[in-house]
Amino acid sequence: MKLRPDLLDSNSPPGLEILQLTENPDVPACHVYMETPVFAPDSRRFVLHESAHPHGSDADDPRHRYLLCDLGDGGRLRPLTHETGVTAPCVDPTGEWLYYFVDQIRRAPSRLILKRVRLDGSERTTLKAFEGGLPGVHGALGSVYPLSTISSDGQRLATAVGVGQDATALAVFHLDTGEVSIPLLGPREEWANLHPQYCRSLEAPANADILIQHRHGIEPHPPRGHRLQIVDIHVIREDGTGFRPLPWGRDGIEYAQGHQCWRGRSSWALSTTVTRAPTVDDPEHAECRLIESLPVADSEHRGCRCPGAVRNEVSRNLRSPQLYHFGVDTAGRRLIVDYWHADGHTLLYHATLGRPGVAAGRFAYVCDTHSAPNRKHHVHPFLSPDGRAGFFNSDESGVLQAYMLRNLEGSDA
Repeated sequence: MKLRPDLLDSNSPPGLEILQLTENPDVPACHVYMETPVFAPDSRRFVLHESAHPHGSDADDPRHRYLLCDLGDGGRLRPLTHETGVTAPCVDPTGEWLYYFVDQIRRAPSRLILKRVRLDGSERTTLKAFEGGLPGVHGALGSVYPLSTISSDGQRLATAVGVGQDATALAVFHLDTGEVSIPLLGPREEWANLHPQYCRSLEAPANADILIQHRHGIEPHPPRGHRLQIVDIHVIREDGTGFRPLPWGRDGIEYAQGHQCWRGRSSWALSTTVTRAPTVDDPEHAECRLIESLPVADSEHRGCRCPGAVRNEVSRNLRSPQLYHFGVDTAGRRLIVDYWHADGHTLLYHATLGRPGVAAGRFAYVCDTHSAPNRKHHVHPFLSPDGRAGFFNSDESGVLQAYMLRNLEGSDA
């Protein structure tokens, strides 16, 4: 862990520190995708990975592995996995176990293996090996999604799996019994990028809700000539009931961008949106805003036009926002987000959130990540559970690496 004061500037908040967590010049490293539960609840221990990119890894890469970063031990990195094909990690809510899959789908015999290991590296256990397919699903396994999510009681883990070449299933693995249930099975072109996220609420029935992403093709975006993805965000209960939309997009002006998460342990969810916002000086102008909402009753994919929709633009005090990826602390009071600046740099902003559904966020500039806003090097910022530290990726050294923001609690607007 190396202090990087050179990455701060005169507009960064006083007392803020940037630390580089990984620095092997021969192997890229980065954080796991920012919506994934990778932290122990003590906000000191978390999991990142090397020989990886911001959206996952290569299942055939023998150098890819998950590492424990112990901030209480000077950011020391300890390998947690050694198998080729490790993917879809998540840390259980107690901070005791790392769950992960080993992808051997393209081998013979075709297998998907669910494992767990303690965060101290001991007691590695194979929980279940699925050969050929999953129980109750007709068709061979075609892929496994690189992200997983776990229920707030630590009893159920969910991810997406490809079935054959044409379908995707949301699979819920019951960790106490080894059983698998399939609350959703649908066309691959609609559900391939599922982004499943268990609600972090400790109370039923919200703790059985899973946030999912539903794609419906693309449409032209005049006058720029761009093509925008039509995305719906839904909530579904882990038993397949309670299918509800989030009221974002779908009016021809606003488009759900495809980056969303729960607001802490509440049933509120936040999403970034692309909004056509032409001005007199720039008729092609578009903004990327941050909006929070509650799920509503099913209304045939009407998006923001859903009857009874409750919406609050958290970013309304930012002038011409260009917000893309973000993370929220466990209390749902703090947020970090990347801002894609017109000069090609990706900036970070920190925000304090007020009452859900009512208040705008109080945003403050944090730093320039010195990383260009392209898919290969997305910075994907997120927060520790207590909201006091922030994390991001950057290729500022020429090789993708993982970074940390310390003393972030002092950067409120």
